[in-house]
Amino acid sequence: MSGASGPYGPPRSTESTGSADRIGREGPLGWAGSGGSTGGAGREGLLGSSGSGGWPGGGGHDGPPRPTGQGGLLGRIFLTRVIEPGDETGGRWVRELGVDGVVRRLRQRGEPLPGVGRKRWAGLLARAERADPRRDLAVAQDAGVRFVCPGDAEWPGQLDDLGDARPLGLWVRGTADLRMWALRSVALVGARACTEYGAFMAATLAAGLAEKGWVVVSGGAYGIDGAAHRGTLGAGGATVAVLACGVDRPYPRGHAGLIGRIAEQGLVVGELPPGEHPTPSRFILRNRVIAALTRGTVVVEAAHRSGSLVTARAALRLGRHTIGVPGPATSGLSAGVHELLRQDAVLVTDADEIAELVGDMGELAPERRGPVLPRDLLDPAVRQVLAALPARRAARPDDIARTAQTTPDDAIAKLYELRALGYVERHGDSWKLTRQAMISVRAASDVR
Repeated sequence: MSGASGPYGPPRSTESTGSADRIGREGPLGWAGSGGSTGGAGREGLLGSSGSGGWPGGGGHDGPPRPTGQGGLLGRIFLTRVIEPGDETGGRWVRELGVDGVVRRLRQRGEPLPGVGRKRWAGLLARAERADPRRDLAVAQDAGVRFVCPGDAEWPGQLDDLGDARPLGLWVRGTADLRMWALRSVALVGARACTEYGAFMAATLAAGLAEKGWVVVSGGAYGIDGAAHRGTLGAGGATVAVLACGVDRPYPRGHAGLIGRIAEQGLVVGELPPGEHPTPSRFILRNRVIAALTRGTVVVEAAHRSGSLVTARAALRLGRHTIGVPGPATSGLSAGVHELLRQDAVLVTDADEIAELVGDMGELAPERRGPVLPRDLLDPAVRQVLAALPARRAARPDDIARTAQTTPDDAIAKLYELRALGYVERHGDSWKLTRQAMISVRAASDVR
């Protein structure tokens, strides 16, 4: 008889009950009631609390029992330790076999699942051996973090558009409801090494969106991301940081204070379990969540190889709005944005224009016009006579009438009207523009 090694050790064997039979009764991770539904008894075994009906210590997020077929909460947490974010092969396993089916195959250490070779399967088994979902859940609880699964009331349904690349679940830090916030959200992304212009535009756009009631989503990085978060927080708005690491481990380190403020005033979200560190590939794959979560992605500054362009292209593939903020034509940091604008992205310059694109019907940006000059208010015929006067000398009524294509009597009548308004003055039998009229003429030339 082999001794039991704990619920997350190697598969158990007993004298009276076979391994497969125990898996059928207790679930692949050894807790009761995990076979496809985590309501009732399934939740009772999470952390030893009976009848909790929701995530322990979740700040008021007591989601309903998960529907049959979504797999157990601990099973999904287990898989976040084994399968990398955005792994479509792993997503296909979950879709075809269910969470418990995938966990069972990993725990039994049998033949590889479809689509992986021996080497990769060995790597997945090594990860599975070290995975401890109970510990991850306890660490998350201590950090004020909850785990949101597909099927939960708080799960943002738009993430399902990612298909097999959909996250197994999201670790969420903060008290707001992620699904409700995601319904009216916009992504603001861009270069880490941004210019002062880029940081100013990101902060200004974010503050403007926040004042209009939009949630600003970004990645918590240096540069444009940080400026967007700060602009939102400064305006008293709502912001979400989607991290490429565990939400209990702020990255970059220099933004630990900022991410802490976001957790207090907004939400910090990530796919990776507590303690996980970021990698270049995880940054890239994180961007698909930002794109899917929001109604549109705004790129403020991006070079040709910027990771923020990955977010914009993901948004385009998902049918979201792809938006760009132009920069100087000579700036390499705006070259990637300009390339987007030459293709399918829409150019914007302020928060009103963004809201018009991603908002509901009727959320229109104000119509923009140049300044209205006093001469614009004149009758067209009077304005034509005014335009017929030379800029620097006096002219006779006959000459003015000829240039204005009218009769001398009509020209004289219009000139007296213009004199009453202060545009012209009489010099003997001739007429000349006043100083006020000269300024108006120069202003009109500048507008043209």
